[in-house]
Amino acid sequence: MELRTAAELRAVPGRRLAGYAAVFDSPARIANFTETIRPGAFRKALANPNADCLALVDHDNSRLLARQRSRTLRLHEDSKGLEFELDLPPTGLGNDVLAMVERGDMGGCSIGFRCIQDVWPSADVRHLVTLDLAELSLIHAHPAYDGTSIFARSRPPARLIGTPAMHARLRLAAVL
Repeated sequence: MELRTAAELRAVPGRRLAGYAAVFDSPARIANFTETIRPGAFRKALANPNADCLALVDHDNSRLLARQRSRTLRLHEDSKGLEFELDLPPTGLGNDVLAMVERGDMGGCSIGFRCIQDVWPSADVRHLVTLDLAELSLIHAHPAYDGTSIFARSRPPARLIGTPAMHARLRLAAVL
């Protein structure tokens, strides 16, 4: 399982969090190479009716916020990247995360995935073409990928994201 993190967090009052867990074609330096996620990388995972991506804090399976199977996590791929919306639980963890997002204390989003297809145009450049998602995490640290975002919302978005046709792929060891 591979993990990748990404940047920007924004807050607006509410019990829902939304943003981008991954942004397409945003280069990230990983060890001794540069990596990008290509448009369409999540398409296959989102179409899987059995997908059950988890939303966690800091890639910690004991800090579960939401999941696809219960429809408390909704995922959608658009031209920008992997968009998400999650309903926070009415727990201490949910309250703490909401407060940290509203204050701007969370460092970004991160995804955990298994690479299905990649392309190496050179020894130090990797393009991720097809990914299987295990989880997305809200993280306290600095992300690897710039451009991801998270914000709190009190109302659902105008368009419904997370229909059965759109299912996931994200993070570490949970689903795989």
